[in-house]
Amino acid sequence: MVSTRWHGTRRPKNIIFASRTKPDIRFRSSVDNDIEIVGGHADDTLVYDRDVPAEGLRWHHLHAWWKDTHPTSNDTDFRDDLYKRLLKSLPEKSPGQRNFFSAYHHLLGPSPDDPALLPEVWLHWDHKTVRERGPEALLRSRMDFLLLLPHGQRVVIEVDGSQHYTRDRGQTPDTGKYAEMVAADRDLKLRDYEVFRFGHDELARLLTFAA
Repeated sequence: MVSTRWHGTRRPKNIIFASRTKPDIRFRSSVDNDIEIVGGHADDTLVYDRDVPAEGLRWHHLHAWWKDTHPTSNDTDFRDDLYKRLLKSLPEKSPGQRNFFSAYHHLLGPSPDDPALLPEVWLHWDHKTVRERGPEALLRSRMDFLLLLPHGQRVVIEVDGSQHYTRDRGQTPDTGKYAEMVAADRDLKLRDYEVFRFGHDELARLLTFAA
């Protein structure tokens, strides 16, 4: 038995996030865990490769990283550019996700000291597809949102639409999909993540903020 409330001391080494498609990843040095994204535009996938401090990843950490890697002419543009870039990574077919991200950003300001809300974070990555890998495939490759809080706490926020528990475009209940989702949640909790799920309809009722 493993407690799901005991948070480990591991710190993230690479955070790969804000991409709509599966990135083409290769190791520049497997010994040093140095990775790079191959092909496409440099900003198609974001990689935060700085140390995450004990206080967790705050907006001011993400702002500093973005400003250093995307120089702009003044101190206001880069924050807006980062917000638009993160919002762009969210699926257009999931207004609940977009509403959640917009509400978090606008209601909190966000204050530079608030935890950064990272969208579309890659949890698993396999160069083979699920069909190619077969029964050993790692499911749930991406997390909808991730918060890295103090003392190693990792909070996953998932927005569930009908595709999570149905097939045939929402016409037929699929208990197999539901079982896979529940099993994946258990796996995350045993790996020191807290998981919170919101129904798409619940978030669709949020006030939609202009991007």
